Amino acid sequence: MNKTLLLPIILQLVGVVVIISEIILPSGGILSILAAGVFGYSLYIAFNDISTVTGIAFVIADVILIPVLVIAGLKLLAKSPATLRQTLSRKEGVSSQSSEMNGYIHMEGTAVTDLRPAGMAIINDKRVDVVTRGEYLEKGVGIIVTAVTVNQIVVRKKEVS
Repeated sequence: MNKTLLLPIILQLVGVVVIISEIILPSGGILSILAAGVFGYSLYIAFNDISTVTGIAFVIADVILIPVLVIAGLKLLAKSPATLRQTLSRKEGVSSQSSEMNGYIHMEGTAVTDLRPAGMAIINDKRVDVVTRGEYLEKGVGIIVTAVTVNQIVVRKKEVS
């Protein structure tokens, strides 16, 4: 391989690595500008020091190969140890809801504030944030917990028997 042809090829590969680095490292576009400079210098060498035909071949190769190499690099990166492959799901035992919140279901309490539809209540001697399904309940009314969703305790008015 011609020694003068080797430098533009190396610069092209460095440009691809810099583009992939731009995706990984937040640089505010500095790495993109560096990659454009590396590609531009590579094309400058190919057109001026080698030949116009070689320069055109490099441009055509860039248009075809750079997107392919960047996509391949990202796919390899996704499988590397540098990426987080841990999923957070209920199956793995992860929940955004406190486990003690489920214990409130069917418990009774008293509204400490007006519930319009959100407010405070005393349930099991604890002051907690609660919400109704849209109805307004006055302060001091008896309530019963109907559901616990995410970190929200849903209540309704306790029926007097």
